[in-house]
Parts: sequence; C-alpha cells; structure tokens
Amino acid sequence: MTTNAERTMKAIAGENLKNALTYPQYREKIDQLYEQNLVTGQEQRADYLEYTKMNMQRMNRWDKHFIPSPELQEMMSRIVEPQTWILITEGWCGDSAQIVPAVVKLASLSQRVQVKLFLRDENPGLMDQFLTDGKRSIPIVAAIDHDNRILWKWGSRPAEGQAIIDHAKATGEDMHLAKEKLQLWYARNKQEALMKELTGLIQGLEK
Repeated sequence: MTTNAERTMKAIAGENLKNALTYPQYREKIDQLYEQNLVTGQEQRADYLEYTKMNMQRMNRWDKHFIPSPELQEMMSRIVEPQTWILITEGWCGDSAQIVPAVVKLASLSQRVQVKLFLRDENPGLMDQFLTDGKRSIPIVAAIDHDNRILWKWGSRPAEGQAIIDHAKATGEDMHLAKEKLQLWYARNKQEALMKELTGLIQGLEK
C-alpha cells in the first residue's frame, strides 16, 4: 500500500530531478556566485557572503582529509539495491559545509549510491518533505530507494552539536558565540558523531 507521503515523494522527486546538482556542480555554483559577491538562496546578505567564504575553506579541508570509519566503509560495500542520497543544502550554511563533503565521500564508496544535491530555496516542495520540527533546517540527508521510498532521513546536525545550540537557546547565550562554539566542536569531533549516527541508520537497513 502506498501512503500519501510516498506518493508525494514520487511526485516531488520527478519534478525536482532537473534541479539536482552533482557535488562538483554545487561547488562550482558557490564559487561562481562568490566571485560576483553573491550567495546561493533567496537572501543576499553580507554575513551570508562571509559565511560562504569560510565554508569554501571548510569544504576544501574535508574534501582532503575526511576518511570514513572502517565500519562505515564495510557497510557501504554491502549495499546491494540502488539508492539515491538526497542532500538539501545552501552554500552559506555552516552545518552544510561540515556535513556535505563527508556524506558525498561516504556515498562514493558504493557504486550503487548516487548523490543528488538540491538548494533549499530553489526546491521548497522537496524541502517541505523533510522538515525538522516544522522548520526548513539544513542540511538534510535522505536515502531514497528505486521506488522513491524514503529509507532514512538525517539532519540537520549531529545530536552533540545540536545540544550546543539547544543549551544556548535555553540559557539566553548569544547565538553568534554559540555558533562559533559549534564550529569549533565540528573541528574537534572530526566527524565522529556524524559517522556514528549514519552507521546506525545504514545498519538499520540490514536488520
């Protein structure tokens, strides 16, 4: 039996196929816009331009240095059925800069997984299938099977990182300072939390 959500996902997937970007195309788009003092998304803001500059450096660093855990590498090698991993992102998003390169590298370990990146603001229908607490939080990573059924969804940041933001909101801490702490946490954690959470999701499909 096909649920309404599955039918909607099929329709959305078909409508947005033309908007999908590969990771190199995504990086190229960010670079080209930045050269024009522009950013991805609907809002053109000076702080978004500065965030984009930092994110380009962060993505370069993870492109060079991220290595998935041996456990994840083994799990990826066992994927049999074709999957599409949807990544919803924007170039100015600090969390996306930390997560997207790692997920792309992980997906590359399996010939049966293809990655499609979508800009959030250009694909509101797709984004609204993956809201977090009713919000269009990014990044979102979702694994879709060949029938466009959602196998698992992750986002928008590891639980340990989210705890930093939640604590700041609860205590009235300056959010700019909290986001700086979050980025420092990403650097120190070296994707360990992300790998642990993705391991649980991928492992769940094997049971």
